Amino acid sequence: MSLIEFRDVWKSFGPKVIYQGLNLRIEQGEAFTILGGSGVGKSVMLKMLIGLLKADRGEILFDGQHVETMNVKDLTKLRQRVGMLFQGAALFDSLSVRENVAYGLREHLHMNEHEIDERVSWALTLVGLPGIEAMAPSDLSGGMKKRVGLARTVALKPEVLLYDEPTTGLDPINTTRINNLIVSMQRAIKITSIVVTHDMGTAFTVSSRLAMVHKGRIIESGTPDQFRHSTNPLVRNFIEGNAPEDEDMASLVARNA
Repeated sequence: MSLIEFRDVWKSFGPKVIYQGLNLRIEQGEAFTILGGSGVGKSVMLKMLIGLLKADRGEILFDGQHVETMNVKDLTKLRQRVGMLFQGAALFDSLSVRENVAYGLREHLHMNEHEIDERVSWALTLVGLPGIEAMAPSDLSGGMKKRVGLARTVALKPEVLLYDEPTTGLDPINTTRINNLIVSMQRAIKITSIVVTHDMGTAFTVSSRLAMVHKGRIIESGTPDQFRHSTNPLVRNFIEGNAPEDEDMASLVARNA
């Protein structure tokens, strides 16, 4: 049984159709990347997985349980098993790094101050930022903020970690740092990772498997090597960064509908 499964999932916002028959399986321990251009609904998929958005129809299963029928209590339990790194890191400016990382521990776990200090130190060391507990978010670079946000997420020791465009807004050096960090964390704590991105460098660096979303469906899935050698013209254009003329794109879509 797959850890996560989307079965014939449909989702629209008014007249805008996001998914029309989404089918996807993610196995425990995978580093799985979801590819697609801006606005195709990659982040919507993550939000449906943790019950922040409801599918219009279809089934979403997490560890054999139906997310779409969970009540508030069950969704709370699910979210304690899943951590999410948001695009902007979402740190609290009025709190120190220590208090930011400790925030979820205070909200969800029964830990004393000594235990909290140990967990915060462990999480910051894991993301390569030991000893910065007293710093303020305003004193951090963009890359450091991302890493502190990741430390806050992993401090809760989730089973699944969701990365929503983890390298957006970062320079090439910090992008490489974040990519290497995702890989090292995957090895260190044996977590299931789901990465949403349109950055092919990130996708090929961090993934054991990938899937590409187009027109509300998965049009291709496989290993990084299989994607590199794909003959699907939509996939090739995405990987190579080509932008066909409208009429060319229409013919590509028609051939791959």
